[in-house]
Order: sequence, then C-alpha cells, then structure tokens
Amino acid sequence: MIKINRRVEYALMVLKLLKDKGLNELTTAREVCARFNTPFDTTAKVMQIMNTAGILQSQKGVKGGYTLSKDLDSLSYLELAQLIEGKSFHMDCASGPCELLHSCNISGPIKRLNHYLLSIFQTLSISELLAEEKLLGMKSAPRPQPTPVQGDL
Repeated sequence: MIKINRRVEYALMVLKLLKDKGLNELTTAREVCARFNTPFDTTAKVMQIMNTAGILQSQKGVKGGYTLSKDLDSLSYLELAQLIEGKSFHMDCASGPCELLHSCNISGPIKRLNHYLLSIFQTLSISELLAEEKLLGMKSAPRPQPTPVQGDL
C-alpha cells in the first residue's frame, strides 16, 4: 500500500491543530512536539517549509509562532506531500532501475494506477482530508475517472 512519509504526517498534524485552533491563535513547534510527541528538529523544519511556501505565516518574538495563511480548501494533498518531501510522485517503470522492465507484463496497469492515484491526490484538499466525519456516516468521495495514458489506447 501507499506509505505516507513521517514529515507529511507531521505537516498534517500541524495543519489540523492550526485549523482547529482558529485563525489568530499562534502555535509553536515546541507546542506541536509536546502535544504529539514529535521530534523538534523535524517538526520545526516541516513548519518552516510550510511557512516559506505561504501555507503558514510566522510571527517572530518571544510570544511568536505560526498561524494558517492559506485556505486548506485550496491546498491539495499532492501539493503538500510534494512540498514536504521535495520531490514529485509517480510510479514510472522507466524512471527507476528495474531488472524486470524488459519482461514485465504490468507496466501499462502500473501507469494507469499511477495516473489514478495522482488524480485522487490532486483533487483531495487538505480541508477534506482533515474533516471530522463519523466513520459510519462518511460520504464516499467520487471516484475520478482515469484518462487514458499514452500507449493505453
């Protein structure tokens, strides 16, 4: 299955905390670390990355901290994950060393899976992801229709 990087998990924890706190309440990296038992250096780095990208806004000083500065409805999970991890996501058989590439019979399906997952992650907003909905009453997300990948037609 898909594995979420720890740094992305920390970013989501920070964003949910800030979303739940309200617009003008400041949060520090130390507060996040104390509350969720996350490592300070990694948490602070994640918050700095989000600050530089304009997702958070920092206020310096003794009583400083971070607030949300971007609407989480306009931030997709894919954008956040790529920002935090510093790389783009795709499962492309040709992009990595695979000893089975020349005899593989699933490269087309893997390309379709990649396209399908990317379309889901592009349309899933952080606001939707962090929404508190009861599991039994949870609305199922509409399934995006994957468009054909070159070579699949």
